[in-house]
Amino acid sequence: MTTSVVIAQLHVGWDVEANLSAVRAVLDETWPGDVVLFPEGMLSGYGEDLTPLVAVDVSAAVDQVAKLAVDREVEVFCGSLLPYGDGWCNAGIHFAATGDRHVYRKINLAMSERGVLTAGDELPVFPAGDLTVGVQLCREIRFPEQWQHLADRGAHLFAYLTNGANPREPAGVWRSHLISRAAENQRFLAAANIAHPEQHCPTMLISPRGEVLAELPPGRPGVLRHTIDPARTANWYLGQRRRDVVAVSAGRP
Repeated sequence: MTTSVVIAQLHVGWDVEANLSAVRAVLDETWPGDVVLFPEGMLSGYGEDLTPLVAVDVSAAVDQVAKLAVDREVEVFCGSLLPYGDGWCNAGIHFAATGDRHVYRKINLAMSERGVLTAGDELPVFPAGDLTVGVQLCREIRFPEQWQHLADRGAHLFAYLTNGANPREPAGVWRSHLISRAAENQRFLAAANIAHPEQHCPTMLISPRGEVLAELPPGRPGVLRHTIDPARTANWYLGQRRRDVVAVSAGRP
């Protein structure tokens, strides 16, 4: 059975109400059964300088998105910094159409996040209608073993939420990473980035063969929609891994 994936590329700032308004506007145009993605830090705001976080309260916004997911009968994957323990974490939240909520906490923190945010320690997958979805955030594109683990756990779709606007990154590198993560694991990959003049990572949808199915122009807000068939995912390459060699290599000094 096919599923419609909707990916939003939006401006994100430290104004929670403005961020929530942008999310609401996108969800108002969705259809029952859609799987909808928003960028990293979409609700809370995000930046290399995390000091504005002390004035942020996302609790009401999180509750409102949860209600919108139920009302619109959609599966929402949305980035936000969230309170965690005595501090904060960088999270990808799954708001299910049933009202359930699931949270992925970023396990491989950016250098600017370390000492400020608490890293996660799990790589879960989430049921989203007819799909199983694994979430990764921003710099985790650099760590292919995490994506392979999510594929092993049965993910049909990688939901990649990022806040990628770094002029120091070479053009095209992150786009290449995205295509590789999809093709090497034979999984669909949906990438949602912020709309920013210095955006270095595209917002796009990639097939299990590494084909770019849809892509938004960089730098300005937009929304793309495309239908995917989870039956097109496969374990052909994953099944050919030389675990004997990897296990031997890992034990060498």
